[in-house]
Amino acid sequence: MTALSKSRQGKLGGMSDRTSDIILVIFATVVLLIVAYPLYYILVASFSNPYDVYAGKTLLLPSGLTMDGYKAVFADESILSGYSYSILYTVVGTIFSVVMIYLVAYPLSCHDLVGRKLISIFFIITMYFGGGLIPTYLVVRDTGLIHTIFAMFVPGGVAMGNVIIVRNYFETSIPPSLKEAAGIDGASKLRIFVSIIIPLSLPILSVMVIFSMVAYWNDWFTALIYMKASQAPLPLVLRNILIKSSTSAAQSSMVSGGYAELNKLTEMIKFASIIVAAAPMLIAYPFVQKYFEQGFMSGAVKG
Repeated sequence: MTALSKSRQGKLGGMSDRTSDIILVIFATVVLLIVAYPLYYILVASFSNPYDVYAGKTLLLPSGLTMDGYKAVFADESILSGYSYSILYTVVGTIFSVVMIYLVAYPLSCHDLVGRKLISIFFIITMYFGGGLIPTYLVVRDTGLIHTIFAMFVPGGVAMGNVIIVRNYFETSIPPSLKEAAGIDGASKLRIFVSIIIPLSLPILSVMVIFSMVAYWNDWFTALIYMKASQAPLPLVLRNILIKSSTSAAQSSMVSGGYAELNKLTEMIKFASIIVAAAPMLIAYPFVQKYFEQGFMSGAVKG
């Protein structure tokens, strides 16, 4: 085929590669701006005068630069304990959840498991039906988990949606012939799981770690129900700070400037609290992004 015929075929086939790349870059940039701008707006607003925010003066840059919101948040002594408890709950809960997800997902991926379909149905039912808050609280109370770290992750430590993702990965991305070969060589099922399955599933493992980390870091309701005030994680601490700063007649009488000044401080605390709570995950994500992408792309292209 001559160069002329190739060029004609390219024109007939549609846009050139360069044109399509430009369009994709423009589209990706627009999507990025749509997704990233709300967080950027909150960041700008946290350093701005709330009245300027409501007046629309902070679309791109801070207006009336102030740090009062952050000063009010970090003035509370419970911030440091909130950070420490959030880190503790996130680390321990993530380890527990990932281990339990693997221990459930791997047997369900084995076609020789007796009663595999029945067991799968039993687990899937939990995705759609639950006992509700009060029965769950009674179970946690009667098992002695109230006010212990176990209450933060044992009751909901196994997310069935994540189990299904990991099970499908085991079924589609790890050849059964590897397990059969290891079995012929005399490896036990436990040895196959530890030496073959886990090393080959590191991409999906990283995805489960990220999912669990984000879930535990943002979880405040579980701590509100089961934990003491002194054991509150960061999101719950920030919630309590915001509640304490909410406007009331009693509070406004004690603040210089009255209701208007207190309302202004409350609005600054709202914006600052969002940034304080989101900052650790935003800082950690770039370091695990490549593993997150590998986990989602693994198995998408078969050789």
